[in-house]
Amino acid sequence: MRLHWHRTDLRPSDNLALVTPAEDPILPVYVFDPRILSHAAPPRVAFVLDSLDALRDWYRQRESDLVVVRGRAPDELARLADDYDADSVSWAQAYSGLGRRRDDRVEERLAGMGVDAHVVHDHLHHEPGSITTNQGEPYSVYSYFWKKWQDREKRGSVQAPGADRLAAPDEDTPIPTLDDLGFDEPEAEIPPGGYMEARHRLNDFCAEDIYRYDDARDDPAADATSRLSAHLTHGTVGVRTLHDRVVRAREGAPDDAARESVETFRGELAWREFYHHVLYFNPEVVTENYRDYEHPIEWREDPDALRAWQDGETGYPIVDAGMRQLRREAWMHNRVRMIVASFLTKDLLLDWREGYDWFRQKLVDHNPANDNGGWQWAASTGTDAQPYFRIFNPMTQGERHDPDAEYIKRYVPELRGVDADLIHDWHELSPTQRRRTAPEYPDPIVDHSERREQALAMFERARGEDGD
Repeated sequence: MRLHWHRTDLRPSDNLALVTPAEDPILPVYVFDPRILSHAAPPRVAFVLDSLDALRDWYRQRESDLVVVRGRAPDELARLADDYDADSVSWAQAYSGLGRRRDDRVEERLAGMGVDAHVVHDHLHHEPGSITTNQGEPYSVYSYFWKKWQDREKRGSVQAPGADRLAAPDEDTPIPTLDDLGFDEPEAEIPPGGYMEARHRLNDFCAEDIYRYDDARDDPAADATSRLSAHLTHGTVGVRTLHDRVVRAREGAPDDAARESVETFRGELAWREFYHHVLYFNPEVVTENYRDYEHPIEWREDPDALRAWQDGETGYPIVDAGMRQLRREAWMHNRVRMIVASFLTKDLLLDWREGYDWFRQKLVDHNPANDNGGWQWAASTGTDAQPYFRIFNPMTQGERHDPDAEYIKRYVPELRGVDADLIHDWHELSPTQRRRTAPEYPDPIVDHSERREQALAMFERARGEDGD
């Protein structure tokens, strides 16, 4: 008997750890570990529960079942291995510091029982340490990583195990509810989870929107991104399945522009892997700056400004639209993520960790590698960080990427009857003009030009340069 420990691989097919070569019957297991749940949040847990329902149905259709237990992973897996006389336990490699420490404890506990651990790299095409500089060091600059990543051979997807490989548990173990696990219902409407939903979304994206991705990906109103991030985070789609489908889309591209769009999307897959490599070799980045400065950055403490940002009440329309989309959908368009992150760190001068923690609580697709990489990029503290002097102007960003204010009006109802030009000039209107135009929408809480100068001075001091 072999136990397979599902974690962020909530799918039956293209699961390398699940089909790792062995003749023993496979019994699938999921463990709700309180140590891991303490870092979770309602949107992600709700998505996981939905995905577990779908995965359990797949196993039951094959006269097997998913064993779902609650408790510390080392204890529960040791107990199940003993109960089912298992010779081995398989799982997919974790890349965060928290996940790796948990896995080490599990492996140590199993070894003491004489049970083998089969740990497989499954979540990435190229495991950490396989793409390095010529000196053998992990990359800290994406562009060089991308050059090697795009040319490396990618393994194709693998089939799900046959029904004859699956074992049936001795008892039914129900999937807990959010309330059982101590979580409130999410305030956002959570998208459906599960491997079939992931497959449908991937096919729909590759049939049409992938061919205009290069042009439309920065247009939040177009909604032309894949919306696969939650499925990648929780493993309801495998990276090999995704890449195989993208390659087929490239082969079927109607023209060079469409083919280039597909390649642009492939670049986003490489970004994902780059940040996972960074996290693997630098697990401390979830709480510490990746980039060192001579002096500490003098982040402000301003609870009122932080709350206004969280609530989408800053008086900067594109920022507020993004933050309200986050609350409503547990997701935010990627271009807008960059805008709101720049606003928090460069306009409000608040620590990127405040934003990272809010995203961790609210995003259905949160994962430490990509979220941390994005936040530290915006804060000019990470790998490939934008230079500290490159500061997004939120009004210019809104006008450039949402010229008709379609996205803004979708999420900021106070501005729905307002002309787009007035929305993009909101910071320049007088208080009287604002009250006349949209009386329920707030004035800007900061002056962007003033805060830009303060941000520059703050970073110059951190760099040890002369700054006021």
